[in-house]
Amino acid sequence: MIADTLIYEKNDETVRLAALDNGDMTEFDLYNEKNAVEGNIYLGKISKKIELANGHFGFLVDIGDSELAFLNTFEHDLKEISMSQGQSIVVQVSQEKRAEKGAKVVRNIQIVGTTLVYRPFKMGVDVSSKIEDKELAKTYKSAVWENISGQEGWALRTAAVEFAVDDVLEEMVKLRTIYENIRIKARNAVAPSLLYVRENPLYEYIRRYKDTLKKVVVNNHNLLDELNNVLGEDMAEYNVKPFAEFGLDEQLIEALNRSVSLKSGGNIHIEQTRACVTIDVDTADLKSGGNVSKANDEAAFEIARQIRLKNLSGKIIIDFAGSSEYRFMKPVIEILETELADDPSRARVLGLSKAGNIEILRQRRRPSLLDIFTEECSACQGTGRVEK
Repeated sequence: MIADTLIYEKNDETVRLAALDNGDMTEFDLYNEKNAVEGNIYLGKISKKIELANGHFGFLVDIGDSELAFLNTFEHDLKEISMSQGQSIVVQVSQEKRAEKGAKVVRNIQIVGTTLVYRPFKMGVDVSSKIEDKELAKTYKSAVWENISGQEGWALRTAAVEFAVDDVLEEMVKLRTIYENIRIKARNAVAPSLLYVRENPLYEYIRRYKDTLKKVVVNNHNLLDELNNVLGEDMAEYNVKPFAEFGLDEQLIEALNRSVSLKSGGNIHIEQTRACVTIDVDTADLKSGGNVSKANDEAAFEIARQIRLKNLSGKIIIDFAGSSEYRFMKPVIEILETELADDPSRARVLGLSKAGNIEILRQRRRPSLLDIFTEECSACQGTGRVEK
């Protein structure tokens, strides 16, 4: 994943965040600081118990959001809980609300830092598989193991080996302190109540694109001062209306279109349904095999960009042009795998189905671009959509 510029624009409680590569938007985030943002931790109140499949149960939980959140009582490594209406529980948002569905929350809390993830309900130390130097990873893992306190779990992030071991151990103390403050706050709070606000997503974007990032533009003077201390004045700059300055409002309007034109003359058609996302590659009048293969390759790069930009998630089914034999589809599969390798939403290219389509599974964490800016049309019961 590549981005040379990050744009951060905050108006009142609404934040817009975009990643650009040569002026083209490759990723977009919009969130309201009052809403239940992924990673936030709440003291929630049980509103209703729901019977699920296979003898499991779930709860609707009031966390102070506009919609009740959903909690599954079954979570890996945790015992199922039995609670009744009105009881309070500490939960973390794992998936933000979208369309008519409320947020999903979990009890298995994680506090994410720069080098580590603190997991108070899981034992042991895990290491990011993306750390290439395995011997160095072992050294850092051993250092964390030696400093574990009681029953707790940790995960070494990919960025950990870019810091000194002492810095990692210092962050262990910091993350433990954050969690202890959450526990103290929960004991004195009245549900529903916000206990912890996740780190500004801008810093996660900065870490994600650190190898290619050249400029960060913000419209907040306090944030600019922070960035100057972290990145230096040469990289961070102030702009009153950066989205307008960089023409991003027009790009967002274009991104809501179902069809995307390719330079080769073909098109990509994207349909989002409740069950899945379908993508069709249309090569128009390109008849010869070489032209079709070239258009498919171009489409594969663009599809990877559209998946991130539109935040397409769940099951994604792609119908490329021409023959669906594996020998013809192998190049586009490899392009998709490479382009989505560093996707923070963990896109997995499953390969070629028996029907000749390429299938991708992508973790659903945040609303899609379509869900952010539009809603189902009540007159046609979801056949069309209208602007919010």
